[in-house]
Amino acid sequence: MSVSSSDGAGRGVLYTVGAFVCWGLFPLYWKPLHSVPALQILCHRIVWSALFVALVLSALRQWGDLREALRRPRQLGVFALSSSVLSLNWLIYIWAVNAGHVVEASLGYFINPLVNVLLGRLFLGERLSRPQRLAVALAAAGVAWLTLSAGALPWIALSLAATFGLYGLLRKMAPLPSLPGLALETFLMSPLALAALLWFAWRGDGAFGHLGWQGDLLLVGAGVVTAVPLLMFAAGARRLKLATVGVIQYIGPSIQLALGVLLYGEPFGLDRALGFALIWAALLLYSAVGLRGLWRGRRSPASV
Repeated sequence: MSVSSSDGAGRGVLYTVGAFVCWGLFPLYWKPLHSVPALQILCHRIVWSALFVALVLSALRQWGDLREALRRPRQLGVFALSSSVLSLNWLIYIWAVNAGHVVEASLGYFINPLVNVLLGRLFLGERLSRPQRLAVALAAAGVAWLTLSAGALPWIALSLAATFGLYGLLRKMAPLPSLPGLALETFLMSPLALAALLWFAWRGDGAFGHLGWQGDLLLVGAGVVTAVPLLMFAAGARRLKLATVGVIQYIGPSIQLALGVLLYGEPFGLDRALGFALIWAALLLYSAVGLRGLWRGRRSPASV
């Protein structure tokens, strides 16, 4: 392996780890806004993200890909759907964090890789290896145990995993580089989000301008904290194998879980621990398959 490619992989790891650390720390950002309805936070997140990515697009002169996408009705339709699914994911996550369900939200992102495997099988015809089938079965057993022990389906976790998995599937159907893709998604949703914020303000329910400068700054900064980890992730993922990214991605929900239990005092008794243990066993199996493929790729002559 050449020195330059090694340096590129090193930067890729730093970018990717940075992205997942940011996502893992998200509860610390949204919790101070717990008095603001989740829908309003979402609308601010969309509007300020659109403004921020427009500035970045202008600075990097990357409007070309976006203009090309606007000329393709099918791609526009797919992105309209993907932006809706992503917005729903953001809404559920923000509500979950501020309603005291950080632990269950973290579970959603632990499950997500296995949901991706299932969606690939159902919609893309991808075949599952025997270890992958076993991993999915273990995760399903973990969800079933959590449902039985709590007496209710862990709908927050399943909704987050399903919406983010569906979002990834839709982005595969209409590929576009990360920055123009995020720009298109936020531009498609921002008129609705801006209209909703104006309506909230007209009704007298708008939070902006009534939170003090710290709260208003957090709402405005939602655009930056949304876009920056996505751009870091895109920069890292381009430099790394998917198997490597697949292992690093567990940093995010692990941090969220620790915050939920240690900082916010959410319950994590034996019943919940057993359900998580089954899902962690599934993820270890899933990651081992990816790492084995990565190791074989490094040992092959083509990877030198």
